[in-house]
Amino acid sequence: MMPDSSPLPASSRRKTALIVGAGIGGLSLGIRLQSLGFDTTIVERLDQPGGRAYQKRTADGYVFDMGPTVITVPHFIEELFALERDRGMLAEPDYPASVLAPDARVREGESGGERTRDYVKLVPILPFYRIYFDDGTYFDYDGDPVSTRRQIADLAPEDLAGYERFHADAQAIFERGFLELGYTHFGDMPTMLRVVPDLMRLDAVRTLFSFTSKYFQNPKMRQVFSFETLLVGGNPLSVPAIYAMIHFVEKTWGIHYAMGGTGALVDAFVRKFEELGGTLRLNAGVQEILVTDDRGRPVRRPGGKRVARGLRLESGEELHADIVVSNGDWANTYLKRVPAAARLVNSDVRVKAARQSMSLLVIYFGFRREGPELNLRHHNIILGPRYEELLTEIFGKKVLGRDFSQYLHVPTLTDPTLAPEGHHAAYTLVPVPHNASGLDWTVEGPKLVERVYDFLEDRGYIPNLRERLTHSEFITPDYFEGTLDSYLGNAFGPEPILAQSAYFRPHNRSEDVRNLYMVGAGAQPGGGTPSVMMSAKMTARLIAQDFGIHPSVRDGVPERNTADLAAD
Repeated sequence: MMPDSSPLPASSRRKTALIVGAGIGGLSLGIRLQSLGFDTTIVERLDQPGGRAYQKRTADGYVFDMGPTVITVPHFIEELFALERDRGMLAEPDYPASVLAPDARVREGESGGERTRDYVKLVPILPFYRIYFDDGTYFDYDGDPVSTRRQIADLAPEDLAGYERFHADAQAIFERGFLELGYTHFGDMPTMLRVVPDLMRLDAVRTLFSFTSKYFQNPKMRQVFSFETLLVGGNPLSVPAIYAMIHFVEKTWGIHYAMGGTGALVDAFVRKFEELGGTLRLNAGVQEILVTDDRGRPVRRPGGKRVARGLRLESGEELHADIVVSNGDWANTYLKRVPAAARLVNSDVRVKAARQSMSLLVIYFGFRREGPELNLRHHNIILGPRYEELLTEIFGKKVLGRDFSQYLHVPTLTDPTLAPEGHHAAYTLVPVPHNASGLDWTVEGPKLVERVYDFLEDRGYIPNLRERLTHSEFITPDYFEGTLDSYLGNAFGPEPILAQSAYFRPHNRSEDVRNLYMVGAGAQPGGGTPSVMMSAKMTARLIAQDFGIHPSVRDGVPERNTADLAAD
C-alpha cells in the first residue's frame, strides 16, 4: 500500500468489496479494485486459489494444472502487474500502439512484459498447436503465414485461395470485434443495436463452421480453422462467426506458457493482490448473498429496490461490504445464492432455460520418459474420425459417441519441473456432455479413461503408455458440478451461442440487485483466460462509474509507468 502518495482525501472512507471466488477473473478484479481505492476481500471455498485454474501437486512429485493451460494476449497480464494502489489506469488505451506493432509477438525467450517478469516467467509456445487428423497427418498451427500456406498446399491445395479470403475477413472481424468492441459492456439494447449492422456486414452472425466452410472445401481445413471455440466451451456448429477473431488474436500475440504452470500465474496474481492490500480467505464457501431493500429490510417479492449488502458464509459468519461480486458460476450464483424474491430478470425459469456449455473428462497422468521419442508438441489437438456428428452428440443429443476427440497437453516438453526427473506430466481433455445427459460418470468415467489410454498407445501417440504409466487420475462432469459448483457440471459457463452473446449474455452489473456484479467466464465477454481478464476490466469500469471514483484514482498512472505510457 502507498498511503503517502494516495490521491484519496485523508478523511475519506475507503469503499469495501467482497468477491466470491478466487479464479483468474476474481483475482484480476481484486487487483483492479485495489487500484481503484477499494478494500477488497476475496472468499474462496477451495483450499487454494485458482478456481478452474486449480493446480494439484501429487505425493509422487507431479504438478498438474487442472484447468486452463493456453495463455494468450500477454499485455492483459502486464496491465494487471503494472497497477498500483489508488492508480486505476482505466483511461489508458486498451491496446497501446506498442502491442499492435507488426513485431509485437514475442517468438523466443521470455515473453512477459517488464512488470510481469517481477512475478512470473512467460515463454512463447511454438507451434501453437499440433493438430492431428484421424489419418495420422497433422497441421502445425503457428500463426506464420508462410508456414500456414505451405501446410495448406501440402494437405489441401484446393484451399489456398480460400485461405487468403478467410485471412482477410477474419482480420476484419478481429479489428472490429476484438480491438474496437472487445471491452464494450452490452448492458442495454441500444448498445447492442448499434453494432448489429457491422456484424451483419462482416457476416459475423452466421455460425463459425458455416463461415469457415465458405472458404475451405477440405474437411481438414474446416476443422483447423473452427476447432478453437471448443477451448472456451463453444460448439463450432453453433457459435457465431465473430469467434473467427480467435485466429487473429493468437496470430497477433501468440500462445504462451507460465513456467511452473498456470498455477504459477495464479500465485503471482495472489501476490500482487495482497501487495496492494487485498485479503484472500480460503476454505470460505458462500451460502448466500445478503440482499435487502433500500431501507435495509428483507426482500419479500421481486420488484422494487434491492441492494446487495454482503455474504453469509457456510460457517454462518456474515461479511458486509459496499459491493459484492460473483466470480462463481453464473447459474448457481442466482439459483443458489441470491434469494428468489430478489430476482426478476434472472429468475429460476430464465436461468434454467439458458444453454450451458459442454463438460469435460480430463485425465491427469504421469509416465516415464524412457522409450520411443514422443512425436508430440506442448499443445496437441487429436481429432477423431467424425467432426460435425461428434459435436452434435456432445452438445445436442448429449450422449457419448463411439469415438472422441481430445486435447493432449504435455507441459514437461517445455517445463520438466512439473514431473519427477526422467518423467513426463500430461493431461488429456475429452469434451463430453454436461450432466443434463443423465450419464452415470462413476460407470462411464473409468470406461472412457481406458478407451483413451488404449487410443494413445495403439495409435502410437505415446508408445507403450501402460508400461510407462506411473500416475493416473481423472475428473468428470461430477467434479465441475460438485467441487467447482457449476450448474449441470458445465465447464465454461453459458454456451456462447448468438442468443447468449453480447447483450444476451449475463450482464456484469446485475439487472436485479444494485451493488451486485459478475466477473469471469459466466459474464461478458465470455470464457477463456484472456476474456475473463477483459471481464475484470469491464466490471471495474462499471463499478468506477457507479461509485463515482475520483478521476485521479480511476485514471491515475503510477509514476514509474508514466514514461512507458508516454512512449506508446
